[in-house]
Amino acid sequence: MLIRSHRQTLWFLCVLIAITVLAFIFFNSNYKCPDVKKSDNQFYREGFTVGQDLKIKKSFEHENQLDDDEDDEIEDNSKSKKYKKHANVDLDEIECHVNNEQTVGCKKDGSEVYVPFSFIGNYFEVYGKMGSSGDGKNRFEISHSFSQYYEPEDKYTPEGIFMAFDHQNVEERDRVKCISGVEGVPLSIQWSPKGYFYPIQIAQFALSHYSKHIKEGVITVVSIGKDPTAWERTGSKGYVKAVHDQQTNSQVLEFNAQDSLTSPGVLLNIDEFKNFVFSMDVKFKTNGSVSIKVLQKGSLVPLYITYVQSTHHVHIDSNNHIYYGIGERAKWAKITRNIAIDIKKAHISKIMGGKKMNKKNKKKRSFKIKISVLKILGIELRGHGWVDNVTFSKSAHLNHFFDAAKWFLKNQDSEGGWPIMVTRRLAHVSPLNPGWYSAMAQGHAMSLLVRAYALTKDSTYMEAAIKATKPFHSLSQDHGVLAKFMDKYPWYEEYPTTPSSFVLNGFIYSLVGLYDLKTMAPSSEREDAEKLYNEGMMSLKNMLLLYDTGSGTIYDLRHLGLGIAPNLARWDYHTTHINQLLLLSNIDGSEIFKDTAERWIGYMKGKRASHN
Repeated sequence: MLIRSHRQTLWFLCVLIAITVLAFIFFNSNYKCPDVKKSDNQFYREGFTVGQDLKIKKSFEHENQLDDDEDDEIEDNSKSKKYKKHANVDLDEIECHVNNEQTVGCKKDGSEVYVPFSFIGNYFEVYGKMGSSGDGKNRFEISHSFSQYYEPEDKYTPEGIFMAFDHQNVEERDRVKCISGVEGVPLSIQWSPKGYFYPIQIAQFALSHYSKHIKEGVITVVSIGKDPTAWERTGSKGYVKAVHDQQTNSQVLEFNAQDSLTSPGVLLNIDEFKNFVFSMDVKFKTNGSVSIKVLQKGSLVPLYITYVQSTHHVHIDSNNHIYYGIGERAKWAKITRNIAIDIKKAHISKIMGGKKMNKKNKKKRSFKIKISVLKILGIELRGHGWVDNVTFSKSAHLNHFFDAAKWFLKNQDSEGGWPIMVTRRLAHVSPLNPGWYSAMAQGHAMSLLVRAYALTKDSTYMEAAIKATKPFHSLSQDHGVLAKFMDKYPWYEEYPTTPSSFVLNGFIYSLVGLYDLKTMAPSSEREDAEKLYNEGMMSLKNMLLLYDTGSGTIYDLRHLGLGIAPNLARWDYHTTHINQLLLLSNIDGSEIFKDTAERWIGYMKGKRASHN
């Protein structure tokens, strides 16, 4: 009886062990880490990047707009059930009620509650991304802001780098339709799909290239095509020969081929795989053109960019042949083109199809076009004309800078301003009809023109800069840019609205322009700029703290006159404010600029003003 009892016990233990082993194998083979359950999309983080779940585009543009960002919608599609984080810890599903206004699907581990970062990011305006620590382990990095400020590296001078513009890439902005082949400056579509020349954008384009020229120093330039025998001739009349040009008093190449774009021209085969900024001096006698043959990475079929004598901005046909109008070139003119930018903007223009750039279509992923040029294969000339100084380089900053400087000389009106020929509609104020001036545009133009004068000693640049102060003396309602805060403090309006808007960054940019002018102008002609600058600085020092919220900054002061909520500055504008104050503390030395800048830097890291 005792033996039988022991056998039963032994059999029971064997069965129990077998069941335990099978259960262990089963649960471990079916266990999945909860962080990779696609059914629980609040916690799913495959390929997570900054702004992906937050639906926030990280823009570093400093060009100004008054539009408020669209509210980010928060989606709660959590359908997960109770699951195991590891073998011994259960996480339960729990609803989190936020201010009795919305419900978020969360997870609970005892007394600890886990809230999805997709909610945290939107609700508290913080940003997150996957990163790695020094030992190679993954980690999730959270920050309060995505933008970056720059401490001035040297003492600011009107001949040096403009603020932090050596970090700017204006031509890459979505609101730039293309770089005009006629003028060599950006064409904006921010407020009109047809495209228009926006002086602020053009000046920032120039100042960024000027600053990069100083930063980068000497660059390598590859000269090609000087030998006429290197060009392949087509047709019985085609030729390329070296001739003396009386106008330039130098030897140039004369070429002759058929005008038609469907006919072959004279071709120079090249193999340039490092430098993709193309430049040449050209003069046409007939309706000629210049084509660049390009090979992109991942493609075996060459792409052609043709620059034609037309005023049409950009066109791409069904065969992906790209055309840019360069206007009539019957006189010697320099053409400088960034091939990668021209390809990218043509493709975006095709996608846009004449639509206005706005928040809705700006968020389309189709705009994230990556252009990777593998090499330049050749240059083809059509028509009859002359060519010289054909080069490729990594950049041509001074060429771009002087294209913009010449645009400002050509387009300044009799009142000293650069009228903005597009309607600007702003919330809660009257629209600005085409022809309005901007103090920011005037100030930027001064900063550009005095630098052009410093490089060339051409007095026409300085004369235009001095003339640009005229709109500062007229009130906004009288077609000027002057406003008065509390009928006391003069303010130079970026947007001369009624009622006044008092935009901070545009005002400071106008002060920097006035500083550049008063510093560089002849002593007999700097008095007006100096007076305007001093009065503006007095206003800024008295009004600056009106823009401090205790956790960030305010874009403008419309709310004070309209009785509406303040227009809070996005982080990219907040860092613009910081960069501007750092520059002003560099040239002025007043403690208010340095102290305020340091406090505003703290806001970017989550610091707040203390409570009472």
